[in-house]
Amino acid sequence: MRFRLSTQHLLQAAVSTAVAALMVPSMASAATDPFYQYTGSTPLSSIAPGTVLKTRTISASVAGFKTSFKATQIVYRSTDAMMQPTANVTTIFTPDCASASACPNKNKVISYQSFYDSLNPEDSPSRAFAGGKRLPDVLPAVETILFGSYVKNGYTVIISDTEGQKADFAAGPEYGYNTLDSIRAAFNSPAIGLNKNAKVVMMGYSGGAIATEWAAELAPSYAPDLGVNLIGATFGGTLVSPEHNLTYVEGAPIWGGVMPMAVIGVSRSYGIDIQKYLTARGLDVYDRMQKASIAYVLGQYTKVTWKDLVKPEFQDRTKIKEYVDAVNKVIMGTGGTPTIPLQIGQGTGGVWEGTQPSPIWGKGDGVMLAGDVRSLAHQYCGQGVKVQHKEWGTSHFVTMVNWLPWATAWVDDRFAGKPAPENCASIAAGNPLDPLVYNP
Repeated sequence: MRFRLSTQHLLQAAVSTAVAALMVPSMASAATDPFYQYTGSTPLSSIAPGTVLKTRTISASVAGFKTSFKATQIVYRSTDAMMQPTANVTTIFTPDCASASACPNKNKVISYQSFYDSLNPEDSPSRAFAGGKRLPDVLPAVETILFGSYVKNGYTVIISDTEGQKADFAAGPEYGYNTLDSIRAAFNSPAIGLNKNAKVVMMGYSGGAIATEWAAELAPSYAPDLGVNLIGATFGGTLVSPEHNLTYVEGAPIWGGVMPMAVIGVSRSYGIDIQKYLTARGLDVYDRMQKASIAYVLGQYTKVTWKDLVKPEFQDRTKIKEYVDAVNKVIMGTGGTPTIPLQIGQGTGGVWEGTQPSPIWGKGDGVMLAGDVRSLAHQYCGQGVKVQHKEWGTSHFVTMVNWLPWATAWVDDRFAGKPAPENCASIAAGNPLDPLVYNP
């Protein structure tokens, strides 16, 4: 392995680089790769989730530059938001073991969920690691700082394309299915060589938190076979109720564009023709965002609100039944109860990034609402889950710097078999997480 990553000041520098990079125009898209397409004769519906469909070895690239270490990419069977069978891709880093004794950490597995937030499949981590040339492909350069120390120390690290091959941004349940099936695929692959009792901790920040949390809550019902393997999940900067977040970020100077991105992503994932509700301005935004990465959205939609986008008769979102049905499906905590310990971190200093507190939902980190996160933590505490929760008075980007060392220490303790901490009694009250009610 060739990683030399792990210090907090290096992470701070990487975050600064990422923020600066987000303001640069797009590079050319990566060419279509036939590896991603399932062409087998057996229908996917007849194949079990997590089944390995294809495997290849790549020389992993970071920010478009090839490195000297190898990774395994697997096409595997998974499930989309509408419970239809799909093929998805994951990238797995494994230690080069001459013998089992030479790799004591091989069966300690990190399922790391990327924050590549995009409506474009070309922005997926697997394409970046395979040599993608788009601007969002710099994200693995930043994210290797988050998971790279584990690769360096001989752990097995799984990084799936959590949004699937259609890039269904913000469709939380689909993120969860893709994550769980990528872990199954790693266990099912002879190329990875995991012991059947290998232990797995999931971790992710921001968009990666969507995947990590949903995987944790869906695992007992969707992937009970992983019950002997999963031992914890840590996540930060979490999108709990997208409906709440739409009112928090719309018109915000940096994060305003996340609102239409999420509407498009959730609509796409649940088969909603959102165009019929849009104004001319809304259609223009819709067309420009069809394959937008968050890298090209931050700071570009500072005055866009829901009222700008939709026709007068749909200003009240509760009058759009298919929207109400879909947005309720992506509220965290509605898919089940985790059976593993959780660690949850969240920032409250959104004003640092220009987002004012919501008069309804309170403070956030600029894009995610702290009160919603607290309520999710309380819900799981009440259901018997061991939850460690912490807030920082910092914004979304900066909170990642605070979250990482806290999260990695927690991850190390899970692998060491230490009792999971919890502070449920000291978590402040949050927001109601009631579903949206259709109002024709």
